[in-house]
Amino acid sequence: MKGFENLGKIKELYSRGGNIIQYLKKLKDSKSNKTEDILISYDLQSGSYIKEASKDNKFIQKYCGALAKVINNISNVDSILEVGVGEATTLSNLIVNLKERPSKIFGFDISWSRLKFAKNLLKDFKIHGVSLFVADLFKIPLLDNSIDVVYTSHSIEPNGGKEKEALEELFRITKKYLILLEPSFEFANNEGRSRMKSHGYVTELFKTAQNLGYSIIEHRLFDYSNNPLNPTGIIIIKKDATDFNNPDLICPISNHKLFKHGESFLYSDASLAYPILEDIPCLLSDNSILATHLSTNYDDFKKTNKINFL
Repeated sequence: MKGFENLGKIKELYSRGGNIIQYLKKLKDSKSNKTEDILISYDLQSGSYIKEASKDNKFIQKYCGALAKVINNISNVDSILEVGVGEATTLSNLIVNLKERPSKIFGFDISWSRLKFAKNLLKDFKIHGVSLFVADLFKIPLLDNSIDVVYTSHSIEPNGGKEKEALEELFRITKKYLILLEPSFEFANNEGRSRMKSHGYVTELFKTAQNLGYSIIEHRLFDYSNNPLNPTGIIIIKKDATDFNNPDLICPISNHKLFKHGESFLYSDASLAYPILEDIPCLLSDNSILATHLSTNYDDFKKTNKINFL
C-alpha cells in the first residue's frame, strides 16, 4: 500500500505533470504496473478524458462510429459491457451510434472517481439506465456467459504481462463476442514497440488469444488511432456459449448474487457487504465489509431472546 501512504506526494507530482505510474514503479522497485498504481493514476486523472474528448470531438465520433459499425453487424445484442469504461467518453458516443440500443448496458472501472464523471456525462447525452460499478478487471463481479458483447478500449493497455489472465476473465463473462480495441504490438513500428514496453503496456494479446484457442474472426489495425506510437488494433473473438446466465452482479469473493439492502449496501450470503457511493456500487474485493448481521432486526432479536432491560 505504498501508493496510498504517499498520496500527498503523488498529488503534488501529478499537479506538476509527472508520470504517476513510473514514480510508483520506482518507489516499489517494480518493473510491472501494479493494480494499485493503475488505480491511483487513473483516479487522479478523473475528468481529464472528458476535457480531451471535448477538444477532439471529431476523432471520438469517428472512433466510436467505427466501433458501432462492428457491433451493429452483430444480431440480437441484448446486453453490452465496456470494461474500463472510465469517464464513458467511448460508451456515451457509442450508444448514440448504435442502430438498436441493448436493453442492458454496463460499464465498470477500477476508479470510482472516473465513474462519477461517467455518470454525469451519460446524463449530458440523455442516456439513462446504464449500470456503472467499481470492479477489478481480473475479478469481474459477473456470472459466466452473461454479457452478449464485451468490449475494451485501451483498458487492458497498462497490464503488460497479464494478457492471459485478462483474456480468460473477459472471455469467461462473454456470451457471444469479445471485442478488443487495444495497443497493437504487431502493427506498431520499432519506436512504438519500445514505447509500449517501457510503459508496461500489453504486447501479446493476439498471440495469447491464439494460444488460448479462441475463435479469432478478425485482427487488424483499427480504422482510427490518435497516437501513431500507440496504434489501436482490433481483435474480435467469437464465443459459442451453450449455457447462459443473467447479467446479475455477484460478490467478487464468494460469487454469490448481490442484493441491495437499504440505501447503502449490496450484500451476498448475508455475510459480506459492499458500499454504494452516490449510486455506484463499489465491488472490489478490498471494498468488502464483514457484516454477518447487516439484516438482523434488533427488535426481533430482543423478542426472540426475551431480552428486556426495563
